[in-house]
Amino acid sequence: MTAESTEGFSAKPTLVGELVTLRPIRAEDADAIDRIIREDPEVARLTGSVPTSAEAADPPTMPIERMREIYGEWAVADDRLVLAVVDNASGDVVGEVVLAGWDEGNRACWFRTLVGAAGRGRGLGTEATGLIVDHGFRALGLHRISLEVYAFNPRARHVYEKVGFVHEGTARDALLFDGEWVDMHYMAVLESDRVRTDGS
Repeated sequence: MTAESTEGFSAKPTLVGELVTLRPIRAEDADAIDRIIREDPEVARLTGSVPTSAEAADPPTMPIERMREIYGEWAVADDRLVLAVVDNASGDVVGEVVLAGWDEGNRACWFRTLVGAAGRGRGLGTEATGLIVDHGFRALGLHRISLEVYAFNPRARHVYEKVGFVHEGTARDALLFDGEWVDMHYMAVLESDRVRTDGS
């Protein structure tokens, strides 16, 4: 990668779509993310953060003061790009998207997202994912973006496939949840896949 593109995670863009705006995360956004995690058991379950449904209903969280510190650090970090997902209709933060794990030699990184109940079912997650993936390829010069998704989260996998991610492999029995083993799927999108997907 060029010297210019390795600074990509240091630059914190605002990406505007029809449904969502992705803007640089701020320390105070920790309050919204904390509320999403506390009020939506699906977040803890689908991310594999807890081993049982009971714990997903009341997930352990860190003190909000520490969470604000972490989000404040991420706001200026050069090892990751964390953007808040803002619902254009309400102006509320409904989640976050992240690019991290920059592999300079191979022009690659990984992606994760968290979208709460208020942001689901209306295409917000799909648009947010597409916006940050496009930013990775067009502005940062990436060639490959990868992710991991558990088998009991087909809704997320469908979103990723719509944006161009392709299933590349499966880690069998990667998570023990409610006493049952769950597979984890590896997916990735290449810059050439995204061009074919969006037709540009």
